[in-house]
Amino acid sequence: MAQHLVEIKPLRAPIAPPSRERVKLQRQARLLAWGGIGWHFIEFGIAVGAGIAAGSIALIGFGADSLIEALAGFVVLWLFTGTRLHSATAERRAQQAIAVSFFVLAAYVTVESIRTLVGGAHPEASWVGIGLAAFTAVTMPLLATAKRRVGTKLHSAAAVKEASQTTLCAYLSVALLVGLVANAVADWWWADPVAALVIAAIALREGRESWRGEGCCELC
Repeated sequence: MAQHLVEIKPLRAPIAPPSRERVKLQRQARLLAWGGIGWHFIEFGIAVGAGIAAGSIALIGFGADSLIEALAGFVVLWLFTGTRLHSATAERRAQQAIAVSFFVLAAYVTVESIRTLVGGAHPEASWVGIGLAAFTAVTMPLLATAKRRVGTKLHSAAAVKEASQTTLCAYLSVALLVGLVANAVADWWWADPVAALVIAAIALREGRESWRGEGCCELC
């Protein structure tokens, strides 16, 4: 009598729920993202208003950067919400969305910097802009450090790259501050567009790395 062998497939183990620590970190990531988004909208309003008043392309560009920063924050919120919490596909899409925001920032800053240099526009001194740039240059590194620490613990490349963009915002603040102060004190109108071109190059590099999926937990 022939015996029929029946292949018995092992039961698939249920997906374990995230640990309490991971849930806590995900909550922190969302809170940091919301805090950053709120500040960037305020930053956008002040920078664009001061930029229009002073005729400063650098300040208007800084305001545009703030909107891109807010976009990056919304991407992180999207990543750490609902079923996307454990999705590798969502993580990859988030990385690509962050990369696109880097590319947009680099393109905008480059175009506006070259236009300012070629046109030779001399914006008026903006003490409101100087105060905004000084405040941002101090606070953004602190926010970026907190975001990077949480993103690294979560092993989320998208969150780490979003923290890198916050760091880039701090660099841009320093460049803006130097440019505005140089314009107000020494009438060196060309200082901030030149510094902004350096920032654009950094943004382009960060965008390429994020698009390729590099940099995950690079500070582990």
